[in-house]
Parts: sequence; C-alpha cells; structure tokens
Amino acid sequence: MIMEGVQLMAVGMFTVFAFLTLLVGLMKASSAFFETFSDRFPEPRAADAGERTGDEAEIALAIAVAATRRRSVGRG
Repeated sequence: MIMEGVQLMAVGMFTVFAFLTLLVGLMKASSAFFETFSDRFPEPRAADAGERTGDEAEIALAIAVAATRRRSVGRG
C-alpha cells in the first residue's frame, strides 16, 4: 500500500516537472520568436498626456452621463 502511494507520488512529480519544463521551453521559444520578428510588431504610440483617444472620450462621457442620471434618480 505504501509503495503504491510512493509510485503515485513519483508519477505526479514527474508529470508536474515535465509540464513545467515544457512551459519554460515554450516561453523561451516565444521570446526568441518575438525578438527575431520584433520589427513586424510596432510599439503602440503612447497618447499625449492631454490628448484622449476616441474610445477614452466615449468612456469618460458614458461615466459622466451615468453619474448624472444616478444623482437625479436618487433625489426623486
């Protein structure tokens, strides 16, 4: 009975070790891929501090409208 437990533990530890080794290998391979082809993936341009993109402006407007409606509903 104890030997079965030891065998199960060994199989489990080997499985975890193999999975982690595979994961590290895949991460290193993806890192090498992106370093090699980094010229094909341009960096996104950071928005200026005072400048908002269209999505950010729409989100800000939606938050302002929701806050105004909540205040007016709470009074009535």
